[in-house]
Amino acid sequence: MSSDRRIEEETIEKKIERVLRHRGMSVTTAESCTGGLIAGTLINADGISESLKEGYITYSNEAKVKLLGVKEETLQQFGAVSRETAKEMAEGAAAAARADAAIAATGIAGPGGGTEEKPVGLVYIGCTVNGQTVVKRCFFGGDRNAVRHGAVKEALDILYCQLLTAE
Repeated sequence: MSSDRRIEEETIEKKIERVLRHRGMSVTTAESCTGGLIAGTLINADGISESLKEGYITYSNEAKVKLLGVKEETLQQFGAVSRETAKEMAEGAAAAARADAAIAATGIAGPGGGTEEKPVGLVYIGCTVNGQTVVKRCFFGGDRNAVRHGAVKEALDILYCQLLTAE
């Protein structure tokens, strides 16, 4: 089997581990609606212990403030499920863990909790790599688990892309 074929068959978490190891980088996670599934998926990749610093499950606003340094003003003005909060979660996690990269997810997994403005399935994913942060607004259909698993897949795809393009 060629090495190209082997790479194509790699899981996203293994691809992330390989890039982190190759570049000597570290990563951390900050999760609300995904409740640790992003970190749990990364841990599927053998060798990730060399790069994964720690993970934060910050389900409550208090935890977002205390552990990640999300500003109370941000939560009051924009809410926990917002572009601004996802950005502060990612940047705060990277700073707290002293990691080169961080991936964060905050959203409404359902079945309740949604509003017309912020419906069930809305998730913001923040990713910071070497001080450069991007945030993506996503919608996922299905039940609570489908939303959570969709968010994990998207978060890992974003992290991988950002790692590949990082300077």
